[in-house]
Amino acid sequence: MSAARSPWQRFYEWAHHRRRRSWSARAASLGRKTVSIGNLHWGGSGKTPTVIAVALGLADLGPRIAVLARGYRRRGREPRVVSLGEGPLVPVEQAGDEPVMLAEQAPGVVVTVGADRRAAAALALERAPDVDVFLLDDGFSHVRVRRDVEILTFPAADPFAGGLLLPGGRLREPLGMARLADAAVLTGLEAGAEPPADFEPTLRRHGFAGRVFTSTLRSELVGGPSPERPLLVTGVARPERVVRTAAAAGLECLDHLRFPDHHGYPPRSLRAIESAAARHRCDAVVVTSKDAVKLRGRLPAGAPPLQELRIEALVDEEFLPWLSGRLGL
Repeated sequence: MSAARSPWQRFYEWAHHRRRRSWSARAASLGRKTVSIGNLHWGGSGKTPTVIAVALGLADLGPRIAVLARGYRRRGREPRVVSLGEGPLVPVEQAGDEPVMLAEQAPGVVVTVGADRRAAAALALERAPDVDVFLLDDGFSHVRVRRDVEILTFPAADPFAGGLLLPGGRLREPLGMARLADAAVLTGLEAGAEPPADFEPTLRRHGFAGRVFTSTLRSELVGGPSPERPLLVTGVARPERVVRTAAAAGLECLDHLRFPDHHGYPPRSLRAIESAAARHRCDAVVVTSKDAVKLRGRLPAGAPPLQELRIEALVDEEFLPWLSGRLGL
């Protein structure tokens, strides 16, 4: 018997479908047009750069955009306003790393956090009543909220995560759930690269009937000139993707310290960074945007300067007109 048809896989798939059916009739409207951007994977699908690109693209068309994020591993449970469009209003400990990153890179966009997205939406409207469109960051599994458009992101390096749910694979929702999406975005393609030939056919076999788009990455080094002896530090789900991006940007990193996704960088981690930088005589510590919001101003005085490898998603030019049309903008 294949793992895909094992009793455990069948049970998990049945549980996911039952949960969806249970909430489909009870999902609450947020009172504004709502777009969900999520994934079927456990982390590392290029979702957050996509959320930023969509938020900025829609905002350029005129409507006021608010992003509703969960705020993974933040301190506290009550909803919080992270930004009203002019940068972060609360520290990363109270907001979470990705919401602060959103607040920094999406000027003009409201950002709130809360495990209960309905409460986060109510708080956003209380502070910014002119919001026109909500973006649910990591919203596919948040079935208690009704959405007008459902978008799924798939990383080009591993689009189907082996095709299996936990514990046998890296999917948190079965591939058959793709049939609920209006669009699929293949993220992280190298410039000029073609998407895998089986990407769209595989989605179609699982019942997906929406539009397929692709997204490439553009990187920028922020915080100084390109270093000669950089140390790479990551606390993300797919560090190998950052390694490729750094190499494509011309960075020849002398070492790479890999920490778990959403790592909080306690003092022992800061000492490890300082030690590695001293050992290799590095002239910069290069980090992702998600790590930068947690490390700025925290490295020991003797450590080299911090530089941010900022990654921007460039989605197909047909995507924004399609989405604005679906929203009636």
